[in-house]
Amino acid sequence: MSETSGNYQADIHDTGYEQFYMAKILDGSGLFNISGRHTESLNGKWNFAADLYDTCRRASWYKEEISDPSGRPRPPDWDWEGWDRITVPASWNMERRELFYFEGSGVYTRTFRYVPRAQGERLHLRFEGASYRTSVFLNGEFIGTHDGGSTPFNADITGTVKAENRIVVVVDARRSPCRIPMENTDWFNYGGIYRDIFLVRTPGVFIKDWFIRLVPDGTFSTIKADVFLSEKTAGGKVLLEIPALGVREEMTPLNGRVQADFSAKPELWSPESPKLYDVRIAYNVPASENPADAVRDLIGFREIKTKGHEIFLNGTKIFLKGICVHEDHERLGKTTTPDIIRTSIRHLKEMNGNYLRLAHYPHDARFARIADEEGVLLWEEVPVYWAVAFENPDTCRDAENQLTELILRDRNRAGVIIWSIGNENADTDARYSFMSKLAAKARELDDSRLVSAACLINHEKLMIEDRLAASLDVIGINEYYGWYDPDFDKLPRILANSNPGKPVLICEFGGGARAGQRGTADDLFTEDKQKALYEKQVATFKKCAYIAGTTPWILYDFRCPRRLNRYQEGFNRKGLIDQDRNTKKLAFEVMRQFYGEL
Repeated sequence: MSETSGNYQADIHDTGYEQFYMAKILDGSGLFNISGRHTESLNGKWNFAADLYDTCRRASWYKEEISDPSGRPRPPDWDWEGWDRITVPASWNMERRELFYFEGSGVYTRTFRYVPRAQGERLHLRFEGASYRTSVFLNGEFIGTHDGGSTPFNADITGTVKAENRIVVVVDARRSPCRIPMENTDWFNYGGIYRDIFLVRTPGVFIKDWFIRLVPDGTFSTIKADVFLSEKTAGGKVLLEIPALGVREEMTPLNGRVQADFSAKPELWSPESPKLYDVRIAYNVPASENPADAVRDLIGFREIKTKGHEIFLNGTKIFLKGICVHEDHERLGKTTTPDIIRTSIRHLKEMNGNYLRLAHYPHDARFARIADEEGVLLWEEVPVYWAVAFENPDTCRDAENQLTELILRDRNRAGVIIWSIGNENADTDARYSFMSKLAAKARELDDSRLVSAACLINHEKLMIEDRLAASLDVIGINEYYGWYDPDFDKLPRILANSNPGKPVLICEFGGGARAGQRGTADDLFTEDKQKALYEKQVATFKKCAYIAGTTPWILYDFRCPRRLNRYQEGFNRKGLIDQDRNTKKLAFEVMRQFYGEL
């Protein structure tokens, strides 16, 4: 309820109200791994209202102040249980017609009961994804705010939870030039709580995270383990077991962490043989009131490295036969399901592919897990996209935090082989500094994967040239010769003029076509022109020794409000499959044949 100051309501005139909500940030420092933990879902129907003026936060609705200090009633502007209900998880744009283009604050609320199960247990909220800025309130208390629409976050609510609870969540989907991504993108700005929400119970001291991987020394015989506890002062013992490998290591934590290398000869994970091992971690302090904690994960062991202009998986040269995919569904928006993920993988394999570029933001965590099961390699990236505010320190922190949350979430997934730190950014000093820091951060958090970005071509010199390449293991290149630049002959000249000294991935190429639109190879947006362009592209790639993989743009047509001609009608039509995720275009067969020959 609004407070008064002198002769006016303070919230109406407080233009800096959001500073209060940014003073308590939920970021990667509080994220913990929930793999193998029992979770309790808060999915389902929530009460919801579109809050166009962000009044819930401006006027502190979450405090539920419905009377003045003397107890006399005051009229509230909210009505939790009177609001219509909406599905969680879901993109609000797809739930109601009037919300299709809504880009503002939406207020979600529901109640839940809590009964403790163990002495001293802690209770946490876990959000898998809410777009973009999310402020969480429980029982009239502000819990914290998270920035980033595609990465998970946790909130410890142990001190605030009661037997009966009211949770209020404000999700702000506004685009901004200082956010990651910035306000101008080439995809649809879906809003809302579009991924799962869980309650997670832990002991007072618990296993916060772990990173188990093969040491990349070419011997395939040493496993490195890092296990992190929730408290740096924790004593006791950590037990790590991989029964199928005969591994049983008991370790003593130092500053809340254990590190160990141990000999093992695992069957190596690969697309042909996606072997996963049951990894078990337990923590206990004898004669302590803190209950023991235990987690499990399924982890594959593999090595990914580069040498010269080639990429090697488990010591064998590999060509990354891939395609890009957006997290965009004609009916569900950014919300996805295991069946949708498996359909994308099925279409990749029909194309004889082994690799997906998940563009242009972290996709649902289940994608990487299913890719591990199915034997699919992944490029995962953060949305440092186009004209980011590289000079802004807050923007830099936002990008680094999203990268941190992505890596912490997925660094135990064998299929993830590349972290991408950005896409199509102008080569300025500020950008070079910004993205070089991201590359260093990726290596600090993960010593077992490659770092890349979609870099630039010098269109005057007609060669691959980008200062950022010095900070990368693999150079990504987006090129649309024959489409945005109709002079296709520039492409072979660029490839001939360049000597990158590192593997190059052509991570975007292609052109648009409306499914069913036929004509000559010179007619824009026909399947015939798209097919002819793909034929010229792959013929050129075959002649270039330093190209180590390709991911055409894109697997499926996807929604984009900047594409408004008669053929696109609000969709980017560069997909090799229509927006229905079923109808294949002629160019699909070109890629199937190209990959089948490799």
